[in-house]
Amino acid sequence: MSKIDLTLQIWRQRNSDSLGDFEIYDLQAIDTDMSFLEMLDVLNEKLTKEGKEPVAFDHDCREGICGMCGAVVDGVAHGPEKEVTLCQLHMRHFSSGDMIVIEPFRSRAFPIRRDLVVDRSAFDRIIQAGGFVSVNTGGVIDGNAIPIPAETAELAMDAAACIGCGACVASCPNGAAMLFTSAKISQLCLLPQGQAEQKQRALSMVETMDKEGFGNCTNHKECEAVCPKSISIRNIARLNREYLKAVLTE
Repeated sequence: MSKIDLTLQIWRQRNSDSLGDFEIYDLQAIDTDMSFLEMLDVLNEKLTKEGKEPVAFDHDCREGICGMCGAVVDGVAHGPEKEVTLCQLHMRHFSSGDMIVIEPFRSRAFPIRRDLVVDRSAFDRIIQAGGFVSVNTGGVIDGNAIPIPAETAELAMDAAACIGCGACVASCPNGAAMLFTSAKISQLCLLPQGQAEQKQRALSMVETMDKEGFGNCTNHKECEAVCPKSISIRNIARLNREYLKAVLTE
C-alpha cells in the first residue's frame, strides 16, 4: 500500500458575498488507493480535530453517476485524468511532494456558495424550459412499440449520458453551456417521442440558456476534452441546426 505526502492549495470562501482566497494545507501518508473526495474527507477530519472549518464540497453517489461533485484541479475540471468525475479521480495519479491547486468551477452562471460548492441550478432551469417530453394522462405507450434505427438509438443514448456536472462550463473560456444544452436537446430530438415538440424545445432551452448568463460557443473544444462522459461537440452542431430550423419555421 503506497502512501504520499501532499500540499493542498484550496480556495476558501465563506459565502457568495464574501471575498475568497487560497489557503494551504499539508497532508501526510495519503493512501494512493483513495479517491480525490476521500482525500478531502481526510483533510476535513484533520481540520475538524483542530477546531477549524472543514472544506465544503459537493458530492453524492461517489460513483460517477450523479454529477454532483466537481472542482478544478490544477487548472483542469475534474482533474488531469480523462473521462472521470472528481470522485473517480484517484490519488495514485499524483506523486509525493506534489502541490495540488483546488478551486471551484468558475462561471458567472455558477455563483460560488461556499468554498468549492457552486450553484448549478441554472442547468435545472434549462431543463425545465424544455428538456422533457409532454405525455397526455392515461395509459403509457410501450417504448418498445416504436421502431427506432440502432444508429439513432445509439446517438440518443450517447447524448443522454450527460450527467450535468458543469465541467463543460467551467472549462470553456466563455463559460458556455452549449455542450450540456445540446446533449439534452439531442437525446430528445433524435427520437420520435421528442420530435413533436422539437421546435419549441430548441427555442425555449436556448432562450433560457442565454438568460442565465452563459457565454457563446467559439469552438475551443475544451468542453469535450474535460467531459467525464465524452459528450461529443457534434451535439452542438445538431443544436445549431435545430435552433435555426425553429427560428425559420416558427
